[in-house]
Amino acid sequence: MANPEECRAALEQLSRNLAKAEGNVRSAAAMDRSFSCRLTDLDLTFTGVLREGRIQQVAQHPGPPTAKADIRLTMTSDDLVALVGGGLNFAAAWATGRVKLEAGLRDLLRLRTLL
Repeated sequence: MANPEECRAALEQLSRNLAKAEGNVRSAAAMDRSFSCRLTDLDLTFTGVLREGRIQQVAQHPGPPTAKADIRLTMTSDDLVALVGGGLNFAAAWATGRVKLEAGLRDLLRLRTLL
């Protein structure tokens, strides 16, 4: 099980990856949406804002999210680290239920470019 510091580092790396993206991926990441990432095995939630192609204002909270974010991810800490590190394919993890993604239809359509 990854620890909270490793998970925060993975989210920071994801933010850097989004910021370096080009073309359609960059435009898809240029949303202005609230974001949460629930780590079920740690009983921990990271929240932030996806703005200007980066995850900003990242905060860590115990337990489930206290508010419903526009874009919501749920997974284990190890899966977060593996996704960002390239060891786990998002589509396969989502299809098998290892990763849950919730968002409005419009956001899902934009996010598909990132996935």
